Amino acid sequence: MNILDKIVAHKLQEVAENKALVPLKRLEKSPFFDGHTVSMRKYLLNPEKTGIIAEFKRKSPSKGWINATAKVEKTTIGYMQAGASALSVLTDREFFGGSNEDLITARKFNFCPILRKDFMIDEYQFVEAKSIGADCILLIAAILEPKRLEELAKFAKSLGLEVLMEVHDETELERSLNPYLDVVGVNNRNLKTFDVSVETSLTLVDKIPNEFVKISESGISDPGTLVTLQDAGYQGFLIGENFMRNIRPHQAAYNFMNSYRELLALKSTESLP
Repeated sequence: MNILDKIVAHKLQEVAENKALVPLKRLEKSPFFDGHTVSMRKYLLNPEKTGIIAEFKRKSPSKGWINATAKVEKTTIGYMQAGASALSVLTDREFFGGSNEDLITARKFNFCPILRKDFMIDEYQFVEAKSIGADCILLIAAILEPKRLEELAKFAKSLGLEVLMEVHDETELERSLNPYLDVVGVNNRNLKTFDVSVETSLTLVDKIPNEFVKISESGISDPGTLVTLQDAGYQGFLIGENFMRNIRPHQAAYNFMNSYRELLALKSTESLP
């Protein structure tokens, strides 16, 4: 099995165990469950923000531990103060070192859209996402048949959650589009090999219908790349590893976003007659 297959196999087992331990009725009693969600779509389109979804990510299957000591509270508050449009929090424990508690902590200290970054395969996980304070969930086209993906997206919307669908190639994109999506993300990282190329985003941008907010994910380490992606038509960018591998992720995010703003200002000046 490749890495993605291993993750999904483990996730099926994990979800079954969680269902046995924590029934839906208990999840629905969470203080977050009946709260209003914050729109990821609106925040990404807000011109006063950077369009960056800043991610809290402790480790990855391909690189091991990236940052085992970063604190959720300090990092996520710092991300938003730096100008991020939204947060992404990994909740997968086995492969990414995350937890539901990480997202709950981020929710307590931030009023902004929060993406639950996990491998979503069962309706139980969506109720769980709402119960821990998530506003948006991730659906990965590579692990879901189109009909199942649409069913899950529709269920997410019924809970008031927004939906980010992630694709890796044109085939996944064309077969998986449906009316229940809010954001379509192109992951520059091949989840089967973990190779990264921003060219993936540049190739697919015009094939994503304009009714969806378009974001580029993974492998973004240079503010200049954001300018290129924005010029191509992207309205948002998911960045995590580039920040998290710094001992102070929030400071790395601040420096990156400042450089990005400077590049945009320079570009604006150069375009004047």
